[in-house]
Amino acid sequence: MQRRGLAEFLTTAFGISIRRACRVLRFNLSTYFYRHRRSDQAALVLRLKELAAARVRYGYLRLHVLLRREGWLVNHKRIYRLYKLEGLSLRLKTPKKRLSRQRVEGPPATSPNECWSMDFVAERLAGGHRFRALTIVDNFTRECPAIEVDSSLTGARVAAVLEHLKQTRGVPARLKVDNGPEFVSRALDAWAHINNVKLEFSRPGKPTDNPYIESFNGRLRAECLN
Repeated sequence: MQRRGLAEFLTTAFGISIRRACRVLRFNLSTYFYRHRRSDQAALVLRLKELAAARVRYGYLRLHVLLRREGWLVNHKRIYRLYKLEGLSLRLKTPKKRLSRQRVEGPPATSPNECWSMDFVAERLAGGHRFRALTIVDNFTRECPAIEVDSSLTGARVAAVLEHLKQTRGVPARLKVDNGPEFVSRALDAWAHINNVKLEFSRPGKPTDNPYIESFNGRLRAECLN
């Protein structure tokens, strides 16, 4: 039993004052009356876990940025503490042997530019030189507004392609991507935030979460690359 509880027991059982009970227990009176002023963090913890589940490649600093954008006035130290307490550390994540999570389907696209899908296709030239192609598909029209090809395509390059498309076609409300390093990069995250584009990440190892781009890439490989 804590000393506060013992002090209350003494006052009830022997009819003595709180001051005397604290003196007997050598318990500081101010400590007895102290009540912490921390607000309930249940809502913050729930939102932190939701973001960590949606963006599995993000560490606590990146999650802190997302929470600040949503209006949570918390510093990175509190987020780090909750991040560790909830076992969200990237080093502790073990996808194997976990029960599969039910995929939550997003609303289907009902107009152009409502939702785009994006992914990479990798191939080799006849001389053995490897290249990559960034492909983008409008989920409603099934059009491909851009294919960017190079030997190296970074997150900054992906953001630059989308910025160019913004000038000619506009931006999507939602952008479906996987958890590749280019798509979880700070450059793409900053571009999406500035342009009010929601990034929707597929589950690791589940390409069926992004079927439109997978179908397009399959046709591109069969008709142009093979």
